[in-house]
Amino acid sequence: MNTRETDFWNERSGPRIAPEHFNNIVATAADLAIILDITGKVRSVVVNPLNPTLGRLDHWANRDIREFLAEDSLSKLEAQLEAHKGGAADPVDAIEVNHFDNANWEFPIRYTLHRTGQEGVILMLGRDLRPVAELQHRLVKAQLALEKDYETHRDFETRYRVIMEAVRDPFALVDVNTGRIIDLNSAAAQVLGGNQDSLSGGAFTQEFEGRRRGEFIEALSNGASVSGAGPVSAETKRGGKSVVIHPTLFRAAGDRVLLCRIETAESAEFIAEDLALTLSGLYRDGADAMVFTDSHGQIRYANDAFLSLCDAGALSDVRGKSFGDFMARGSVDLKVLTDNAARTGKMRVYSTRLESTFGTQVSVEVSATHLAGTTSPGFAFVLRDTSRLEVVRESGGMPPVPGVSDEAMHNVMDLVGSAPLKDIVAATTDVVEKMCIETAVELTDNNRVAAAEMLGLSRQSLYVKLRKYGLLHKDADS
Repeated sequence: MNTRETDFWNERSGPRIAPEHFNNIVATAADLAIILDITGKVRSVVVNPLNPTLGRLDHWANRDIREFLAEDSLSKLEAQLEAHKGGAADPVDAIEVNHFDNANWEFPIRYTLHRTGQEGVILMLGRDLRPVAELQHRLVKAQLALEKDYETHRDFETRYRVIMEAVRDPFALVDVNTGRIIDLNSAAAQVLGGNQDSLSGGAFTQEFEGRRRGEFIEALSNGASVSGAGPVSAETKRGGKSVVIHPTLFRAAGDRVLLCRIETAESAEFIAEDLALTLSGLYRDGADAMVFTDSHGQIRYANDAFLSLCDAGALSDVRGKSFGDFMARGSVDLKVLTDNAARTGKMRVYSTRLESTFGTQVSVEVSATHLAGTTSPGFAFVLRDTSRLEVVRESGGMPPVPGVSDEAMHNVMDLVGSAPLKDIVAATTDVVEKMCIETAVELTDNNRVAAAEMLGLSRQSLYVKLRKYGLLHKDADS
């Protein structure tokens, strides 16, 4: 059919539409139809019955349309009205304005303005833009959510990269289905003898000697999922290093992935294990006696060297007893050692005498360490037999006076020949005695009873000497 044969649209007077049907056509062709005079006064308003969301706008009639326009839309309407006042043809461009009514709710409308043939009367046909605005709003929210997810992804990617490179252990991520390396850190690349770019995406099995892909991946999966399967041992193909692989199986986006931690002989756990064995050998076979006690000084462990010093047959003979029971001054020595070690963390050298189970005594030097960072806090003591040193000192001449330096001893020797021996001894005795008393008071943390017992003096005699050397008030103030 040739559409040009019809004359419905070609008549000069317009299409033949009955007046009773014209209003319905206009009302349903647009969401909102307004008859407006050239001054902006609304003569009539028709709302599309198929779009009830606009509500009833009958109260717009006989009022200025500017009362229902947002401020930013006034200039658009004024420009259209001025164009029609000048007698211009119907503008082709539409205008988009924001309406608000007495209920203080807004809605956007897209208008086209048309002449009606009557002087100063304009027909405005509007299309409701709220569905479009809502769609745009959803698109903006979706875009913002997408950008937020992208930033979150970048944030997690950055954290993941930093953690992978910060950890000292070699780590590799392996796809269980393909057996290929998804990712690995630089420590793992160094152990495998390559670089991250060349190893990433390659077959994990090919990096080890004598391994088949199916069997190797299955062994790693079993080691990660089956209880008691344990790690998998292997040897790298490029460097020939013996390694132990600790796998962890998890799912990522539905795919099974193995997180493989690769241990070598230089790894921290191997070093810690080797150090533990070395320290255990030193404790078991060392020449110095070692004792471990709880926080109250009760013996928990002691090596053979200590059992030999105190003439004990087995560890059960000393376990549970107070460490102070094996020292000549008993609880005084123990309190001096534990108090100083607890206050400063350790006490380097403390001279005392160790008493065996049979009553014999041996001169020893004790160092104490406070073990506060362990699960069972306590003290560690190392004892060294100094009885042979005392014999050497006695045979070699004057034994050193505790608390007196070599320089002080030489100063005393310089007095020989300048004064009688009686005067020299009288002059130096007080100095040595004062220094010994100061040392004993300091070691016992100003405990006068313990200091008197350590010096072999009565408490009254100690107070007399403290008063003599002016130490009584000084120590009391400290």
